[in-house]
Amino acid sequence: MRTEQVLIPTIQLHWFKSSYSGSGGGDCVEVALAPRTVHIRDSKTVHGPALRVSPERWSAFVSYASKKGEVPA
Repeated sequence: MRTEQVLIPTIQLHWFKSSYSGSGGGDCVEVALAPRTVHIRDSKTVHGPALRVSPERWSAFVSYASKKGEVPA
């Protein structure tokens, strides 16, 4: 497997956590929205790696995740 480091131009992102996240820390993710990309990172490792997905992929994930416990058809 080959990996590659990609430098991304610095942009100011506004990171936020879900309103369902508690204030006591724990396992949380943060999300930042950009025009063509949704950035996702671990709230405990803010300078660590972040995922980037298209808004369409993020929307599909949120839709899937919000169906708590429903069995897919």
